[in-house]
Amino acid sequence: MKTSTTTVKVRYAETDKMGVVHHANYPIYLELARIEWLNDIGISYKNMEEEGVMLPVYEMQFSFLSPAYFDDTLTIKTILKQLPRARITFDYEITNEAGKLLTKAQTTLVFIDTKTNRPTRCPEYVLDRLKN
Repeated sequence: MKTSTTTVKVRYAETDKMGVVHHANYPIYLELARIEWLNDIGISYKNMEEEGVMLPVYEMQFSFLSPAYFDDTLTIKTILKQLPRARITFDYEITNEAGKLLTKAQTTLVFIDTKTNRPTRCPEYVLDRLKN
């Protein structure tokens, strides 16, 4: 449906003693990619929250196929395969400069009304952007 790509340069602080990216950094990479995905379709996450909708993570899955290392430039492909309702699910593919697939991931987030702290439907303006 809609895809976006984001790049990130692995910083030394994100690695362990062997120079391998520590697994705790991958959720941060995915968040960076999701925010960029929203920007690419013309939506500011900051504005979405200011309008009363937030997207906390409900579920996160990873398959670590091969390590990423200090100073690698990673490309994160963010893929939306179906229109969201109260939940939105993204698939991700993380590759290195050589195009080698390092990590596959999936996140599911829930649209929450900030006033009630309860799930709500995906805002219509998001759906409009996805249909165009």
